Amino acid sequence: MKTLSKIVMLATALTTAAAAAVNPVPGNKQQQPLLLQNAMVHSVSAAPAKQDVLLVDGKIAAIGTGLAVPAGAQQLDLTGKHLYPGLIALINQLGLIEVEAVRATRDDREISSTNPDLQVQVAYNADSVVIPTIRSNGFSHSLIYPDGAMLTGRSALMQLDAWNWQDATVQANVGLHVNWPRMSIQNGWWVRDSAEKQRENQQKQLAELQQYFEQAHAYYLAEQAGLNTGKDSRWHAMLAFFEGKLPLFVHADDPRQMRQAMLLADKYQVRLVIVGGRDSWRLADELAKAKVDVIYTAPYGLPTRGDEAYDQAFSVPGLLREAGVRIALSLDGFWDTRNLVFAAGHVTRYGLSSEDALRALTLDAAAIAGVADRLGSIEVGKSASLVVSDGDIFDYRGHKIEHLWIDGRQVDLNNHHKQLHERFKQRYNDAE
Repeated sequence: MKTLSKIVMLATALTTAAAAAVNPVPGNKQQQPLLLQNAMVHSVSAAPAKQDVLLVDGKIAAIGTGLAVPAGAQQLDLTGKHLYPGLIALINQLGLIEVEAVRATRDDREISSTNPDLQVQVAYNADSVVIPTIRSNGFSHSLIYPDGAMLTGRSALMQLDAWNWQDATVQANVGLHVNWPRMSIQNGWWVRDSAEKQRENQQKQLAELQQYFEQAHAYYLAEQAGLNTGKDSRWHAMLAFFEGKLPLFVHADDPRQMRQAMLLADKYQVRLVIVGGRDSWRLADELAKAKVDVIYTAPYGLPTRGDEAYDQAFSVPGLLREAGVRIALSLDGFWDTRNLVFAAGHVTRYGLSSEDALRALTLDAAAIAGVADRLGSIEVGKSASLVVSDGDIFDYRGHKIEHLWIDGRQVDLNNHHKQLHERFKQRYNDAE
């Protein structure tokens, strides 16, 4: 009972601390032109260069050297600073979980196994105290997804400075998410089922998943022929999938899972994105040939087998890019997303170029989410979602985020961590 009481007290304390934090007020719509001058511009679409960037009405209006100052424009001298597109964190549950140990603060999954009609953005909490900590490391957008047993629902791309989920939603229905049935056999002390029983369960789950898609496809064909007399919300939500408008995001690490997913995607002629992909390097050429994207979630991972090198997980992004696979990087979860920028810097020491690491968090991430026409690079006409770093944004020493704009709105970079830092710094200053 004492242990239970301690857990309850800890959960209450964490919830109270989160509730006590006050998030910054979302920025106002851009009212006047803003000219960013003399920055080292990492546009992603071109080589880095010292340039000016003009922001007008939330868009990038001009890029060049020595741009004229428009009437009534604000000016900001960024000499010696680095200007990047706002970073995009794919695959996380930011705004869906506040405190992992407190069930009442979690809205990240449904209990049933078929939820293709679930739209995750309506559960997004724009007031989460975790969000400002993510922004403070340069992230302007996040792709959130629902977790669950099998057909988990549809993801949504959110901008990270909003009053509510409606303001935050940039793109709904980014992809249909599937947790692919496990193909490997577990043999740890905690595993109760025999290898034979595990294989039996795996085949049962795989058959169940295939049956879901067959039923949904039958509903689609009947809808096309005008034969449906009723409406099944689950299968109706998959009409866009069979029309090729809703990509398939399969969460899988095992090569057998990925190959099965590739067969399913080919059968229904849909775009496939692998999420996780720890063993994706083993079939990198196949993925490249099939134009399958990978959102790699283990840039800090440990080897999964005794005969793998210590740096195998770190090397995967470079191996995939070398094979021609389009990748994005992710730290699946929510609060740890803030460290994703450093994970990207980490893998540049194991085969991925700095340019490709930046693309993996900007333009390629935007392309995978289907918004590359609006986000992911510093180009005229695109969203003025930009971040200023004192030095190299991937380097712990140089990384110091000084400014962030989302659609031209100045974002307040204060957060609960900074508030605590200032509070206790004052306490110890007083003690001296």
